[in-house]
Amino acid sequence: MSTQTDNVLRLVEQQEIAFIRLWFTDIFGSLKTVMMSPAELESAFEEGVGFDGSSIEGFSRISESDTLLRPDPSTYQPLPFDEGTGIQTARMFCDITMPDGDPLFADPRHVLRRQMQAARDMGFEFVASPEIEFYVVKPGQGDQPPVPADKGGYFDQAKRNEAPRLRRMAVSALEYMGIVTEFSHHEGSPGQQEIDLRHTDALTMADNILTFRYVVKTVAEINGVHATFMPKPFADLEGSAMHTHFSLFEGDSNAFHDPDDEISLSATGRQFIAGIIEHANEISAVTNQWVNSYKRLQFGSEAPTAATWGISNRSAMVRVPTYRLNKAESRRAEVRSLDSACNPYLAFAAILAAGLKGIEEGYELDEPARDDVFALTRRERRAMGYRDLPGSLDQALRHLERSEFMAEVLGEQVFEFFLRAKWEEWHTYTSQITPWEIDTGVDL
Repeated sequence: MSTQTDNVLRLVEQQEIAFIRLWFTDIFGSLKTVMMSPAELESAFEEGVGFDGSSIEGFSRISESDTLLRPDPSTYQPLPFDEGTGIQTARMFCDITMPDGDPLFADPRHVLRRQMQAARDMGFEFVASPEIEFYVVKPGQGDQPPVPADKGGYFDQAKRNEAPRLRRMAVSALEYMGIVTEFSHHEGSPGQQEIDLRHTDALTMADNILTFRYVVKTVAEINGVHATFMPKPFADLEGSAMHTHFSLFEGDSNAFHDPDDEISLSATGRQFIAGIIEHANEISAVTNQWVNSYKRLQFGSEAPTAATWGISNRSAMVRVPTYRLNKAESRRAEVRSLDSACNPYLAFAAILAAGLKGIEEGYELDEPARDDVFALTRRERRAMGYRDLPGSLDQALRHLERSEFMAEVLGEQVFEFFLRAKWEEWHTYTSQITPWEIDTGVDL
């Protein structure tokens, strides 16, 4: 047994952990858990924990249902809540394998691991830092839908409501688990919050995002409200994005930094961004995986509508911030299309693969967008040479199903299941008769 697993076993005893939650996700990023006692942990490290993979969406066929959870000791952390029981619990993320030890190709963590290994084979470490937006809501009156839990606006202190306390509790809980935050503040719409996480390698960050959602929802429940990561829960308010800053490091050096460039962006950084722009439509169904995701992209004032890049331009899909141009570790690309309800493992894998493709193929980056792309009509965007992003899930799926590139990134099993499930979601959505149709329809 490794030193790392020995350390975890020792910590479990020292910290008087009563139960360990083994965490993993399905293909859509829904958190799954198995709870076990410390007495079983050593066996779990050595042999894995068996479960029925065919019961998890997209994992295994019924004839290949025997799968194993392999706890990753590097992800061990005590949880900050006892959920009213007074019992201390901890969590670990798991990799999923077949009984012979081979990885399960449908495991989202494995999909990201494969792309990160491809980056390492090129000499790069992939780093991510997200700005995660979400809404805090409370039940509406009577039969009315939920409503924002506060009336605050952008950067409001808002002492008259629970938002500052809720964010403070969430940040404290995250820091307790070793997840470093940078900033937290009220976002632009009533009830909307943002917490930013400090950069780390993309696999750790994807784990952190899943932990973040659990923590925020738990803190909201403690405060008698509900937190939602739905991309656009309110028609008349802004959507919730997960603007994420990405960079590649070669050892301790930021491969995106070039002190001799006008904006300190290296050729590697430009090629990486060019790859994201080139494959933007193909990756959209993964970075924005829900029907509701496109309500944000089409009707949000700061959501990208075209595959563009810009310098400090928040209307572009990929933005190069110009803060601290001389600080090498700060050079990065901010991808603004991601929303807070994506599966971060698959979304990060798609963005990394697109960027690496740009580097491998030597893609050239066009001139940056200097316009307010938000304000342009579709016709104006096309006249200026901007390529529209998909405007709905069905458009995104049509791009995805034609993409050999994404079939390779996701692997055959994930690719085929994802398409099948998402087409079903779209068909179910379009079959609904909405109140708007009834209210405005012609009575024949």
